[in-house]
Amino acid sequence: MDEVCEFLKKCGTYYLATVDGTQPHVRPFGTAHIFEGKLYIQTGKRKEVAKQMAKNPKIEICGFVDDSWIRVTAAAVEDDRREARASMLDAYPSLKEKYSADDGNTEVLYLSDATAVFYSFSGEPKTVKF
Repeated sequence: MDEVCEFLKKCGTYYLATVDGTQPHVRPFGTAHIFEGKLYIQTGKRKEVAKQMAKNPKIEICGFVDDSWIRVTAAAVEDDRREARASMLDAYPSLKEKYSADDGNTEVLYLSDATAVFYSFSGEPKTVKF
């Protein structure tokens, strides 16, 4: 899981896909944080992505750096604890311009039943489950 988190951070921007009914939606994301042994992402509760993950928690993440990329399949599980939100905001201080741990909008989700596959143009795929 640490390797997955570091890769996503190195990407800077990775892409998260959700499903709304039968239509997939992909958007850029930029948070990856480990808190209490789980890999978390962050969004705003008012955003369509949060509403889509609430209806169908299955997501896929894809990111690319240099000649390597990652694909992560998981379920996104909301953690509504203030401690989890505060930890994410402490890890990404720039988010504090738009979010706070107590604003009723900040949402953090951890990845459950995750499978990450690292790919490279020069090597065999590597799979990590967490």
